[in-house]
Amino acid sequence: MSTYNLDSFVNECRDVMSLDGDPVDRVELLVPAMYRLLNGDTGFLKPEHFKSDPDHYARNAIHIEEDDSFSLYALVWSPGQWTPIHDHGTWGVVGVYEGALYEKSYFRTDSAGVIPKSGIVLARGGIIVLAPGAVTSFVPNPDHIHLTGNPDQEKRIVSLHLYGSGMAGFNVYDRPAQTRKWIEVSYNES
Repeated sequence: MSTYNLDSFVNECRDVMSLDGDPVDRVELLVPAMYRLLNGDTGFLKPEHFKSDPDHYARNAIHIEEDDSFSLYALVWSPGQWTPIHDHGTWGVVGVYEGALYEKSYFRTDSAGVIPKSGIVLARGGIIVLAPGAVTSFVPNPDHIHLTGNPDQEKRIVSLHLYGSGMAGFNVYDRPAQTRKWIEVSYNES
């Protein structure tokens, strides 16, 4: 059994955050760390990290760095739960602990500018299915626009999400209205 654990992961995140570099450099270093975490000692996942919500997916905090430079959450997706179409405005690394997480990508086809709030035209992109142990990543600029969720009608999904901020919110897109707005999101303390 691997000795890589939550403390090892958090320390590696701190080391990466102390380096100069772009978001792509950070995710390149942290994707293997997330893989090691998923395949190491997962005993750090406590019952409160598996808390669900009947109305929407649940965000359960595992670690939020004191300066908000990075955060790690366990997201629990009950059957049929999805995010809205969104982007994070930061980099991220996502690994699947249990179940098969779906991600549907979108891309902008408009010329409304870099950070518009309206006139945003989105086209559908591809779909990725992430099985247990799989790891993916994203970087901003251009925004990584997607929706994520659980199409299964019987089984839950648990995924680990590392973000390059405290992740207090994200940009939500309304395709028919061609708009984008920032919303704050809550999480369960653990």
